[in-house]
Amino acid sequence: MMLVVIRSTWALLLGMALMMLGNGLQGTLLGVRATYTGFPDWVTGVVMTGYFVGFLLGSYLSPKLIRNVGHIRVFTAWASLASISALLHATYVDPYFWAIMRVITGFCYAGLYIVAESWLNDQATNKTRGQLLSIYMVVQFAGMSGGQFLLGLGDPVEYGLFVLISVLISVAVLPIALTSRPAPTFSETTPLSLKQLYRISPLGVFGSMMLGTAHGALYGMGAVFAQRRGFKLADVSIFMASCTFGGLLLQWPIGRLSDSMDRRKLITIITFTAALAPLTLLFTGYTANVAAFALIGLFGALSLPMYSLCLSHTNDFLKPSQMVSASSGLVMIMGIGAIAGPSGAGLLMSLFNANGFLIFLTFAHASIGLFALWRMSIREAPAIEDHTLYVPMSPRGSAMITELATQEIVEAHESDHPSK
Repeated sequence: MMLVVIRSTWALLLGMALMMLGNGLQGTLLGVRATYTGFPDWVTGVVMTGYFVGFLLGSYLSPKLIRNVGHIRVFTAWASLASISALLHATYVDPYFWAIMRVITGFCYAGLYIVAESWLNDQATNKTRGQLLSIYMVVQFAGMSGGQFLLGLGDPVEYGLFVLISVLISVAVLPIALTSRPAPTFSETTPLSLKQLYRISPLGVFGSMMLGTAHGALYGMGAVFAQRRGFKLADVSIFMASCTFGGLLLQWPIGRLSDSMDRRKLITIITFTAALAPLTLLFTGYTANVAAFALIGLFGALSLPMYSLCLSHTNDFLKPSQMVSASSGLVMIMGIGAIAGPSGAGLLMSLFNANGFLIFLTFAHASIGLFALWRMSIREAPAIEDHTLYVPMSPRGSAMITELATQEIVEAHESDHPSK
């Protein structure tokens, strides 16, 4: 069955892998280059925030364009624009210009993800959906991790690495644009409002918001932190890759645990433990060594699966008919949080040097744990037998892949509760 899934979707998966390689390299490269150029940390934070602003805008506007002009045209146009944007970063090194380019890049990647993931969604069946989600998650994490190691192929102050990013994005278009499969029927889901979602699941909303800030800070300012601590270029790559790869390791074990216990307790345990990793780095020193890589890997292993955990916790309080709209709302909420992440971390780094990055990650996760403890004191947990299925997924995709995961959750819930 797994081979059948790969055979039917290899073009999409290959294209996405190449895009993730380029995206992973570009975020780290810009952080390194900004540090070399002498951007203040708060300025770099604002620049890196541009990606998440653009991503949120693209998530809202791209579906409308897809309905008007079609998947292939949107995909090729946005890939071309993202490729050009990557090159333009190298032509004019200015924070205002870079901020605009990051907005354009984020906007384009949102559209690219939506197109590719809508194709995956269309090709998934009841029998293959779970396996397809697992394969896609591995592709995303592997692509982001692999992109970090491309940093060593060139000098960050030269054009070469920016050209490589442009080439990766351009080549990613080919297997998808040349696919013989018809474009899927596209339908846009209207998310539940923030007020509606918060009323249903305060912890799900608050957790997703703070996770967005933590992950935005991590991918926006992680390379800057490593540079400030004197890491060599190869060590910066290992540092960033360790966190991303770590996010893949505990997805399934955390999921199994969450299906058999009060998810708020698990969220509390995981998020406080995640907060301890950067706190330990803060108080024990953080030169480029195995301990530093292990601690940031532990942070990623605990932090990155928490989005799936917040989604599952929210679904525990929803009717199946509400789940897809709720999942789209949580993606939007996490995107709003991600906008604040790089700027917040950059500001703290300007005030407390590199320590500000670790303080920011610690605060973001500790606040989720404290909020979860408060919610447990005023609300009963749903019965274990009423838990919805936990589906491991990457927090880096669009609402389309979350919708695919939610369909798997709804189907499993309805099969377990046929009378509801």
